[in-house]
Amino acid sequence: MPNLNLSGSLNILRLFVNPALCLPHHTVSSFDKIPVPLSEAFGTSKTDDKKPDIRAIVLDKDNCFAIPHQNEIFPANKAKFDELRQAYPGSRLLIVSNSSGTGADPGFKDAELLEQNTGVTVLRHTTKKPGCSGEIMDYFRSRPDSQVTKPEQVAIVGDRLFTDMMMANMMGAHSVWVRDGVVEDRNIVSALRSNISFIFFPKFDLPSYLSEKS
Repeated sequence: MPNLNLSGSLNILRLFVNPALCLPHHTVSSFDKIPVPLSEAFGTSKTDDKKPDIRAIVLDKDNCFAIPHQNEIFPANKAKFDELRQAYPGSRLLIVSNSSGTGADPGFKDAELLEQNTGVTVLRHTTKKPGCSGEIMDYFRSRPDSQVTKPEQVAIVGDRLFTDMMMANMMGAHSVWVRDGVVEDRNIVSALRSNISFIFFPKFDLPSYLSEKS
């Protein structure tokens, strides 16, 4: 079952102990609203007036900047994608998908096509998000031009609370949640995500919290 996300299924149990693991640090309504440089999305440190030192960006693919299962940038997102490429050149911008570049991608053909269409490296990883943070950091640390030495210098951008945002919190990175994907997502996981406040935050107005951080 190559499409099974065992990492996601196991790690979601962590939310019963620490529900805040799936909360983003910043929310944007859509991909084209991402601030560049991404450090502008976050507040200053409690110990000084400096913004976080964001040196590299990890982008989710499906329903973040592309239509699910398509390996090209959605037209409305091309300008923002190009802006991110200019601000974070070379190894400082990385695509990490739970479809392209995984065991669900035989021969990594989708990953190769996505790289051709975007000009950005697609990580080949054996463990799906949220469990592939080690493979992400290995990639950045092996490439001096990324300038990344620790997770807090990385920002994760994606549309999934249970994978993208949870991985960012687990690894100590920053996170930007793209609230509205390229298309409306009707699968059961998305339905669960939409009602997460009733499961993990019964006394907390999560939808308001997320919209206020836009």
